[in-house]
Formats: sequence, C-alpha cells, structure tokens
Amino acid sequence: MSGRTRSTATISRVAEAAGVSRATVSRVMNGRSTVAPELAARVLAAAEALDYAPSPVARSLALGRTATIALIVPDLSNPMFQDVLRSLSLAAGEDGHRLLIAESNEHVEDEEILAIEARRRCDGIVLASPRLPTEDLRRLVPQLAPMVLINRKLPGSDVPSLSVDHGAGISDLVSHLLSLGHRKIVYLAGPPVAMSNVERLTALRRLSDNGRQFELIQLACGAMFDNGHAAAGEVMSTGATAVVAYNDMVAFGALSGLHELGVSVPDQISVTGFDDIPFARFTTPPLTTAAVPTGTLGRQAWEHLREQLQGHSSTQETDFRPRLLVRGSTGRTT
Repeated sequence: MSGRTRSTATISRVAEAAGVSRATVSRVMNGRSTVAPELAARVLAAAEALDYAPSPVARSLALGRTATIALIVPDLSNPMFQDVLRSLSLAAGEDGHRLLIAESNEHVEDEEILAIEARRRCDGIVLASPRLPTEDLRRLVPQLAPMVLINRKLPGSDVPSLSVDHGAGISDLVSHLLSLGHRKIVYLAGPPVAMSNVERLTALRRLSDNGRQFELIQLACGAMFDNGHAAAGEVMSTGATAVVAYNDMVAFGALSGLHELGVSVPDQISVTGFDDIPFARFTTPPLTTAAVPTGTLGRQAWEHLREQLQGHSSTQETDFRPRLLVRGSTGRTT
C-alpha cells in the first residue's frame, strides 16, 4: 500500500528539533508576536521538516476561540430561516468560521437553554426571530454576547439588530387588497409570542381603525403549513374576500386547504403571504407576498458579529422594508 502517511510529529519533537521550549512552539504556531524572529524561524523550519500541524482543538483552547458561531431559529422547516442560515454560513465561512445550528421548534421554554448551551461551544451567537420575552432576553445578554438579533430589537441595549419593517409590508399588502375592492379581510395570526406577529397585527389594527374602511377578522393560526391548511374552513365561514397570512408557509397551507374545499383562488377569495420564500412564485396560483431580503440579513448578521469578535463596537439597528410582489393569488372581488 503506497501513499503519504499522516505525520506523527508532536509539539515536543518540534521543540526538541528547534532547541526551544514547548511553550515557545505553541506561541509561534498560534501566531503570537512575543517570540524573537530568529526563534520563530527555527520553530517554523523544524515544524516544516517534521510535517507538524497543530491540533485544531488544541489551538482553539490555546487561543480561547473556536472559530465557530451559532444560529438559533424557531423553525428550520421554514425556508425563510434556511435562506438566513445559508447566507450566514457562507459569509462566516469566507472568514474561516463554521456555523452551529439549533432549532427551538417554536418552544419558547427551550430557546434559553439552546442559546446558552450553543454559546458555550462557540465564539458568538445569532438569534433569529427569538420568541423569548424581552425581560428574559435582556437578562441573557451578558451570557450570550457577542450576539446579533434578526427580526427582533432590544431597545436600550448594545446588541445589534437587523429587522424587517413588518408594518410597512402589511400596509403595502392591505393597500393592494383595498385597490381590488376587498373590504373584509382575515388575518391568519402567527405565534402569539412572535414579535413579528405582534407588529403585523398592530399594523393591521391601525389600518383598520384609521379610516381605511375594511373589517379585520383575526383567526388564531400558527407559523406552519399545517396551521394554514387547518384554517381554510374557518376562513370561508367568515365570509371574508381576502386572507393575509402570517407568512408564506401559512399561505401555502391555506391555498391547499381552500383547493380541497373547491374554493377558487382568487375568483372567490384572495390570499397573500409574507417573506417571499423560494416556492412562493411556483404555487397554484403564484402567491402575492411581501419579499424579505433574507440573504442580506444573514450576511449583515455575520458582519456585525465579526466586528464584535474583533473587539469593535457594533450597535447599529437596521430596518429593511419588504417589497410587494403581486402575483396570481390576488384578484378583484366580485
């Protein structure tokens, strides 16, 4: 059997060959600048001759860094979070960092445990749409920092946040439906603990109460396909002519449930989503929605986290306005 065998050189053999201590070898291999140039040259020459490479684990322990960051999401089945995950992973990877993923599965009680455990194993953490109450999130900042929030703000803290202007997105969707003559609109509400749901519902109520002349009906629903599917019958029982779903996944479920009931979209009822996940333009009919820049959220989250890891301040709050995408799931009411 031929081929190059893996080197069995140790830090002790390198130290012996270079005529220095093991501590000096460790400092040189970890890039410390406290070693005299001539000693460092001897160490590097000996390491090369012996084909020595330090253990990544040992190096992480020596530097106090793991080159790993964590992302906590409430629901990995939602493609929106998958897009954030992908863009965050790519951006961090370009700077030599790996990504650890954890999912709370919409269980608020698990979110704190997951975040603390993940932070113990990595250098920093990104919380995407955390469901934790604000007081709990504030309490955890000292344990979790450096950290970045996506789709959540923490006023008065120094935690950077990247948020979507849910109110603006909802306003654009409602304006579109009103222009088509809809005056009775159902909102399929998301998880009550989700701040994005609170903000969307607040915007809907404000529009309904602000002379926009439409009736708002709120139905408890959820964040997943099954939730929207199960709500189809109740939606039709309200007599509404349009649906604003909490997100695209709920809208997909509603479209499926309405189809099974023999309801034509948009001839009998219009349906809108929120997020513009990759499948939204391929539904039957294609989904009208508010597009969220998930790729930008992931990349900028890493940039903010990297600034903190490098010892710099990063306290910026950024709001992104969704973009209205009108497709075939909305039409003029009869």
